Amino acid sequence: MIMTRAARPLQVYLDERDLERLEAWTRERGWTKSQAIRVAVRALTRSPSKDPLLEPSGDIDGLPTDLSANFDRYLNETFVAEPRAPYRTRRRSRTAVRR
Repeated sequence: MIMTRAARPLQVYLDERDLERLEAWTRERGWTKSQAIRVAVRALTRSPSKDPLLEPSGDIDGLPTDLSANFDRYLNETFVAEPRAPYRTRRRSRTAVRR
């Protein structure tokens, strides 16, 4: 059984610009303002990872949920390699060297 903590109210005052940005951000994602603020608080207060490569984990919105499991497939779908340069041999002229 998972125990849930009781939620307590919090009142936050935002200026018009910040409120508009929050409302636009939540509208794009279909979230409530409360959900967005909870996620922001958790992101700001979580303990930093000891591995600097894993530290930015979760910072990018819109990634596929199965990215970790199918990383190679997504990489191959998005990676575009430049075509291989044609192999050429240079021919040197065999002129006599004056001494």
